[in-house]
Amino acid sequence: MKTIDGPAEYFTGKVTITGQFQRPDPSRVGGAIVRFEPGARTAWHAHPAGQTLIVTEGVGWTQIEGGPKLEFRAGDILWCPAEHKHWHGATPRDAMTHIAIQESVNGTPVTWMEKVTEEQYLAPLGEPKA
Repeated sequence: MKTIDGPAEYFTGKVTITGQFQRPDPSRVGGAIVRFEPGARTAWHAHPAGQTLIVTEGVGWTQIEGGPKLEFRAGDILWCPAEHKHWHGATPRDAMTHIAIQESVNGTPVTWMEKVTEEQYLAPLGEPKA
């Protein structure tokens, strides 16, 4: 399987992407195994059909814009709904690996936005909304 470094325009810190795939039409499914070293994270982004993350190692944080920052661990499965601006990554002390699965809409699996600031990244954890 091919491994590449996560592009600096979309990630902060050391991120590696392994086995990235996009199935041919008519399938819209794509994904990859993504490893975040401590302190690494995505930029804000959104997926047109949502995204499932299967956490295989470590501890991480995620946040949907306007919502609380939440912690997740190996064994957790996360869902980010379609078109919700969000970010995810490792904590400052722990690496984290997840399998990311999403669908493309009109050939696009993700829309990348601005980087997560240090203030946003280090904000206190919140409580999940009921």
